Amino acid sequence: MQFHRSTIAALAATVVLTLFTADGSGANAEPSEIPQTVATASVLTDETVPEIAAVEFVSEEVVQPVAEADEAIEAHGARSLRELVAEIDTPSTLSREMECLAGAIYFESRGEPLEGQLAVGQVVVNRADSQAFPSDYCGVVFQKAQFSFVRGGTMPRINRSSTAWKRAKAIARIAHEGLWDSKAGDALYFHANYVRPSWSRTKIARATIDTHIFYR
Repeated sequence: MQFHRSTIAALAATVVLTLFTADGSGANAEPSEIPQTVATASVLTDETVPEIAAVEFVSEEVVQPVAEADEAIEAHGARSLRELVAEIDTPSTLSREMECLAGAIYFESRGEPLEGQLAVGQVVVNRADSQAFPSDYCGVVFQKAQFSFVRGGTMPRINRSSTAWKRAKAIARIAHEGLWDSKAGDALYFHANYVRPSWSRTKIARATIDTHIFYR
């Protein structure tokens, strides 16, 4: 009888150990029903910017809130537009949108004083902000029959090693980020002072800078 009890106790211990091992181990558990996924970040680069017809101008990389614009100028210590242009950093390669803005400044006003170049850039920025024009810089610049330097929907070749191009890039950033007030203000149109297009009679002149007259 004592042997029988011992045998029963041993068998009971074996059963308990077996049950504990089965419930306590996760090695043989069924796979989770919740799939494990790896999040992939989408990075927007110059090469992946959509075509003009589809692009919506997004400026997360370089745009500063208005409240920070004065701080940026103060950080540069610029007392004039010329000083700001000389001190501001510009990348060697621009995004497609900034390339369009700088290109308009370069071709329309590279022979103008800095105020005149900034005014041209300001018109492009103002148009992109207006409901009456495309909402991105490239759309504004390549809009049909708006800028005379655009031929067949393309921009002429830019001399990228020139001082004029480096200056145009700096002016583009200043206009884009609102780092300096332009005399053109809220102007949406401009023309050379040696012509008088019929549409100018219906617009309000904002400024005359060198050879260009700017209108709202």
